[in-house]
This record gives sequence, structure tokens and C-alpha cells, in this order.
Amino acid sequence: MGFALGLGASLAWLVVQTVLRVGSMLTLLLLAVFIAISLEPLVVWFTRRGLRRGWSVAIVLTGFLVVLGGFLALVIPPVTTEVSALIDAVPGWLQQVHDHHSAIGRLEDRYHLVEKGKQQIGSGGGASGLAGGVLGAGRLVLTTLTSAVIVITVTLYCMAALPAMKQFCLRFVAVSHRERVEGLAEEIMSRIGKFMLGNLVTSGIAGVATFGWCAATGVPYAAALGIFTALMDMIPIVGSTLAGIVVSLVALSVSLPVAIATAVFYVVFRVAEDYLIVPKAMKFAVDVHPLVTVVAVLVGGALLGIIGALVAIPAAVAAGLVLDEYVFPRKERT
Repeated sequence: MGFALGLGASLAWLVVQTVLRVGSMLTLLLLAVFIAISLEPLVVWFTRRGLRRGWSVAIVLTGFLVVLGGFLALVIPPVTTEVSALIDAVPGWLQQVHDHHSAIGRLEDRYHLVEKGKQQIGSGGGASGLAGGVLGAGRLVLTTLTSAVIVITVTLYCMAALPAMKQFCLRFVAVSHRERVEGLAEEIMSRIGKFMLGNLVTSGIAGVATFGWCAATGVPYAAALGIFTALMDMIPIVGSTLAGIVVSLVALSVSLPVAIATAVFYVVFRVAEDYLIVPKAMKFAVDVHPLVTVVAVLVGGALLGIIGALVAIPAAVAAGLVLDEYVFPRKERT
């Protein structure tokens, strides 16, 4: 008995250590499966019109690549121009550092930031830290590209083999309950796909609104801020708020009144998004109580970071459907 308990504890410890080591890879696999499920409604729409699943997947992926290519073609030129303008503005900022009447010059006179920076870089630790920062940035870029390739590849395989994956998972369910479980699984996948498509629509609207506001008020880097807002808005609850704070801080480079107006714009847009845009975009998805949404996003973000916050609400929707289908009816009968 002692040997069996020791062996069980050792195996449990090895399983936990293995999961911790491959945690980042499991997160990427979860994201790939989630993207495949999100695109499944489009694939099903084509298959119902007589196309084979392979052709349906190819059409959806081609359309996605065309939209992505067009988006990049529209975005890269202005973003490149703005980055060049940012680089060209650096000498002017350095000149303001030596101007005792400018805001940057007063900060330099008070805190001596340039001198501290020179001392840090000139020391051995600073040089090694700088080299480590450069190498770390290179590793970050390489890791990001590798992760993107992994997610895209696994998403392709998941989209093509999703029916076979579902049938394999259903084999673990008793035959007497298999039909019911299959119907519930189809409903969960349908709701998740509709939710994500609606989320993409609302995020696109937020990005376009940010670009229009920045272009109209003269806030710099309008295209880059629009892309940033669209990406952040995909994170429920906190994404659009963080984007509004960042854009308002950038608007300070224009003037304080423009920054205040930008903050007011984001407050108004957030109210309009919550009460006008999101309900219409999510009219086919399951409604989730706001308290459940907040808790799910916080827990998902704490466990898996941004990816966890992104999949938190669909996971809450799936949990709610399971409770309504299995748990609550059984409790009411007893």
C-alpha cells in the first residue's frame, strides 16, 4: 500500500511538472482550437450549400487571407510613415531637453535623466543590460513568429479535421447519452463562433472610430492607435478602457484640452458600445450576466493572460449551457 501511494504521488508530481513545462505550448494549442471553432460557422454555412468541407475550409481561409492582406496593405503605409515621423521627431525632443523653458527641459533640470542614463549605459552592468535587452528583444520577436506559425498550422489542421475530432471525443460518452451530448456540443460551438465573429465586428468599429477621432483632432499616429484599439477591444471588459487611456495619453502631446476631449470621447463610445453596438452584434449569441462576465474575464486573465481573458466569456457561455442542460434539471427533479 505504501509503495502504491508513493508511486501514485510520484506520477502525479511528474504530470504536474510536465504540464507546467509545456504550459505555453498548451496555451497556443488552446488558442488554435478556439480560432478553428470561431470560424466553424462560416465553414458550416458553405457546407450546407453543397460544398465539401475541404473546399469550404479553403474558401474561408482564402477569404481570411484576402481580408488580412487588404488590411495590411491599407495599414502598413500610414504606420510606416508615422514611425518615420516618430524617428524624425527624436532630434527635436533632444533639443527640448536642453531648453530650460520647455516641459521636457524642466523635467531634465529636476531629475537629470540624461546624466543618469549615460551613467547606466557607461557602466559595465549597463552595457551588459543593454546587450541583454537587445538579445531579449530578438528572442521575443523570434518567439512571437514561432508562436504565430504554430497557431496558424494547428488552426488549419483543426479546421480540416474538426468533425473527426468531435467524433473521437464523443466515443468517450456512453451511447445512450451520445446524441444529447453531441447536440449540446454543437450548440456550444455555434455560440462560441457567433460570439467571436460579433467580437471581431465590434473591435473593427472601435478601431475605425479611434482612427477617425485621431485624424479629426490631430492626434498623431492615428493608424497605429486605431490598430491598437481594435486589438485591445477584443479583450472583454478591460480592453477598450486600456486603449482609451493610452490614446488619451498620446493626445497630451497635442494639448490638454484635446486629451480631455479624447477621454470624454472614449467614455461616450464605451457607453454606446455596451448599449448599442454590442447588443446588435451579439443578438444571435447567448446573453451572459454582467457579473459572470467580469468574474470570467478576471479569472481567465489571471490563469492564461490575454488569451485567457479572450476565451473567458465563451467558456462561461459553455458552462452555462452545461448547467442548464444537465445540472439544474437533475437538481430540480431531486
